[in-house]
Amino acid sequence: MSGGLVALLDDVAALARIAAASLDDVAAGAATAGTKAAGVVIDDAAVTPQYVSGADPSRELPMIKRIFWGSLRNKLLIILPALLLISAFIPAVIPFILMLGGTYLCYEGAEKVWHKVRGHHDAEKAPAVERGPAAEAKVTKGAITTDFILSCEIMVIAMNEVADQSLWVRALILVVVAIAITVLVYGAVALIVKMDDIGLHLTTKDSAGSKRFGELLVKGMPAVLAAITFVGTIAMLWVGGHIMLQGAHDLGWHAPYDVVHLLESPFSGIAVVGGFLAWLVNTLCSAVLGLVWGLVVMAVLHPLLKVLPFGKKKGEHEEGDARAAVAGHQPPGGDSEPKS
Repeated sequence: MSGGLVALLDDVAALARIAAASLDDVAAGAATAGTKAAGVVIDDAAVTPQYVSGADPSRELPMIKRIFWGSLRNKLLIILPALLLISAFIPAVIPFILMLGGTYLCYEGAEKVWHKVRGHHDAEKAPAVERGPAAEAKVTKGAITTDFILSCEIMVIAMNEVADQSLWVRALILVVVAIAITVLVYGAVALIVKMDDIGLHLTTKDSAGSKRFGELLVKGMPAVLAAITFVGTIAMLWVGGHIMLQGAHDLGWHAPYDVVHLLESPFSGIAVVGGFLAWLVNTLCSAVLGLVWGLVVMAVLHPLLKVLPFGKKKGEHEEGDARAAVAGHQPPGGDSEPKS
């Protein structure tokens, strides 16, 4: 009897050690996967504040909360199960899905650069919130849809980084990544969109230091948002370009990867800063490659969007109407209706 109990305790201890090792694998895998997806995460955080632009300050946090829960549902209930099924039954498809997502990132990043060079202002394109709950729901739904695309890319990148793990470890890692990244992104977004309100509140304090800091926050937020958008664009090009570079190498086209490796190799031997400089060269090459590939995709896709029924024309008109409503103007060509 005692021998059986000792054997049982040994089994329990062994299972505990296995579970602890597995949890370590989950933590390490989640950290690696989250780091690899950082570029898309930055862009997600840069894009989302635009969707509450023009909203009543009292509605900003409720809107972000709805987008947060929509994003989490997308990741856990749709994207995660789909990726686990794909990885279990047709894992050879994952690199192609990853490259498709990389192409999307390159295209979006190149489009932002193109519009910036052409003199188009982001504020003119940013979705604005029309007055009324129906319009708010419409804008929130649009934000969740955009987040779905970015969430797909985040989860695919994460899946690719832990493809050698067992199925249940992959599932746990993706759950951790989904929750952690969603909390991080929308916690940061909530802080960003309320920062000017915090600044205004500080300006009402008696302390001169608080007033100065509040004024600094209010005046500095446009620059902070511009910096986040810039970093997000570069991150999209860098991550997208690196995905395409690695994907081409894995599929047998080694020349671009070898050229980048050749360019970074002289820096890797430099003491102390060699690793960073080699990484910087690789990153710059990936960003340039991402920009070039994105411009190629733009050159092919933009003419198609003008003739296809599901192009951007309708969405652009809707956004224009919303912006006009916030500004208090009637959209061009629209019917005049008295406001209630």
